[in-house]
Amino acid sequence: MKHLVRHSLLFVLAALPALAQAAEPEMPIIVTAPGGDVDGDDAVRLRAADLDMASGPDVVRAVSTRLAGVSLAEAQGNAYQPSLVYRGFSASALQGNAQGLAVFLDGGRFNLPFGDTVNFDLLPDVAVESVSLRDSNPVYGLNGLGGALVVATHTGRSAPGLSALAGLGDHGRREAELSLGTNQGAFSLFAAGRAERDGGWRAYSTSTLYHGFADAGWDGAQGGLHIKALAAETRLTGNGAAPVELLAADRAAVFTHPDRTHNRLLRGSIHPWIEVDDTSRLEASLYVQSLRQRTENGDLADIEPCPKALGLLCLESDDDGYAPLQDRSGTALTVRAGIEDYAVFNRTRTNSTSGGFVLHYVRQAELAGLAHKVTLGLTHDRAKSRFGAETELGVLEDDRGVTGLGPIIRQADAAIAPIDLAVRTRTTGLLLWDEVQLTPRLTAEIGLRWTSASLVLDDQLGTALDGQHRFRRVNPGLEFEYRLSSDTEVRLGYAETSRAPTPAELSCADEAAPCSLTNFFVADPPLDQVVARTWEAGAQGRWQAGGWQGAWSLALYQTRISNDLLLTAAQTRGRAFFQNIGQSRRQGVDLQWSAQKGPWAVQLGYAYGEAQFLSAFTATSPDNPAADEDGRIAVGPGARLPGLPVHRGVASVAYAAQGLTLRASVQAQSSQWRMGDEANLDQPVPGFARLDIGATMDLGAGLSAFADVTNVLDRRYATFGAYSEVEAIRLAEAPNATDPRANTPGAPRRFLIGLRLRR
Repeated sequence: MKHLVRHSLLFVLAALPALAQAAEPEMPIIVTAPGGDVDGDDAVRLRAADLDMASGPDVVRAVSTRLAGVSLAEAQGNAYQPSLVYRGFSASALQGNAQGLAVFLDGGRFNLPFGDTVNFDLLPDVAVESVSLRDSNPVYGLNGLGGALVVATHTGRSAPGLSALAGLGDHGRREAELSLGTNQGAFSLFAAGRAERDGGWRAYSTSTLYHGFADAGWDGAQGGLHIKALAAETRLTGNGAAPVELLAADRAAVFTHPDRTHNRLLRGSIHPWIEVDDTSRLEASLYVQSLRQRTENGDLADIEPCPKALGLLCLESDDDGYAPLQDRSGTALTVRAGIEDYAVFNRTRTNSTSGGFVLHYVRQAELAGLAHKVTLGLTHDRAKSRFGAETELGVLEDDRGVTGLGPIIRQADAAIAPIDLAVRTRTTGLLLWDEVQLTPRLTAEIGLRWTSASLVLDDQLGTALDGQHRFRRVNPGLEFEYRLSSDTEVRLGYAETSRAPTPAELSCADEAAPCSLTNFFVADPPLDQVVARTWEAGAQGRWQAGGWQGAWSLALYQTRISNDLLLTAAQTRGRAFFQNIGQSRRQGVDLQWSAQKGPWAVQLGYAYGEAQFLSAFTATSPDNPAADEDGRIAVGPGARLPGLPVHRGVASVAYAAQGLTLRASVQAQSSQWRMGDEANLDQPVPGFARLDIGATMDLGAGLSAFADVTNVLDRRYATFGAYSEVEAIRLAEAPNATDPRANTPGAPRRFLIGLRLRR
């Protein structure tokens, strides 16, 4: 990490002479992703005004309510921990969720190094200047199978002035934020902070979030430099899916608890650029960050008194056998008086230090009579992570909460055992992007990227988890754009993208040694690199009629995945394993349309997305009612991937005049197959429609009042479905429950009111 900082400082020192000669300030040039703003003309971009809900900026909510192609799955049952799904690919905080979107914050990777997960709770919403959702392109590197989500933050030029907000809502919801931006000549400064607490509408579901952000910059005519800093701390409680019969009796009930996540992130970055000559420049972004994550999870377990060894506790295995339960020292654990239901209390700890840089050489030149805009790039990311996990014997209380009993379980066969693992990851990429003006109307965009990724696992408790893995690949991309008129253009393109298996996947890929998501490091077999091949055709333009004006876009896409990875359940409760399942396909259509006239603004969107398995395989889903007697389901070609709605639509209308702004938005989506039903044999999770409204009233002197109401009609719906062994636990609210289907319920009607000051 030290040499990354040293090289970046040398680059900054080289830029200082240009900064000193700056004549007039310009808008900053900040690298927001590998390749800069390549393919930016096709991107769906939301600016700060688009991200601003009635109650303040909210990146995830704005993206999901404005873009039909984006859906949210709240597997954890917490709105701050969503899985964002775009064209059948996800960015998620869940370790078991295959990560198919590359996410960047001010040019640096935001996919966390341990598992490539994406924690949207750590994004500083109050400081976000824009979000762009970009189609599949090789220059974005690992995880960009379905595209990239690119986030850029404010500077003192993009957000000048003072802004403050305070709000109160139902279930103990409180939030406050403050930001200040200023610029003088070439210098600019921006600082923002936000604090939020939500008591949670479900039982035992309190969350708190704190964010602080600052940017200091110098923007000249021949160079510039920005320094950014982010600090975030979140304490989230997400108690996940619950049996459908339990939710029918009590919508706010949870199955078991607690399920807590505590995150701390410190991140710093520098962003220099320098003009080499009239046609070329050097630009870079370098980041370093430190993540500390702790999780606590109480869960059911197949632990009961041994049938053949009286007085001892046993762990049931996947072949209906029993193994005596042991602690760290190998001592057998005994039955405790007065306890009927045993459980486990899982804890994990992750400490990651990571960093990287993106360096670009951008040049505009004429070659063979054709105009070129060429970007040559070098990217490098590396990280050191330390992961630990332990499972404590617990008791299931009457309220289905789990309390630890003290002993840490360590089975001789490592089915449950403490983990202490050091992981080193290193990824290097070389990229080329060339925009060639073939004719006044026709442009070719050529992309190429070579990526080398290495992962080293070092078991700190022995050698069982040791392993070294390396993945290399060259990915090409080509797109043609043709301008039909000054307002309309069409395009056709092809791209190859890939991702390497994560340490979590590489170390949990053996059906004979399944693992839990809080204790997933038990084996070290090989997995293949995932490769995506995407064809896309589209058109976009602007229109005017009858005093109205707006924009529209249409995209048709098909992505074929080779060596797709799937997390599939094991016979033992709470265990699973990763496997390559052959080929799969995502294909569909995205439509967006907007209109504006005077105080009125209207937006409509529709997305059709079909995600299917193309290869046959066998999955284990013991709680699926349609599974065979061994708990297996046969998945055939054509079966649809679970967790993905086929149809999704969004619509919004806003009216702003005479100091009053009124907004209403609707999002609707069709049903989806639940996790564990990859063969599509059972009942899907029903679709839903949700209406949100908001209002802002100007009170004068820069002060305004706001009201924000979500799920106005109080619809009962679910965003995620799975299975649970409901008969293994007593449900006081539903004592006769037998249905193994489980859903994560969407929030009921909720409101937030408050005041906002802008000067």
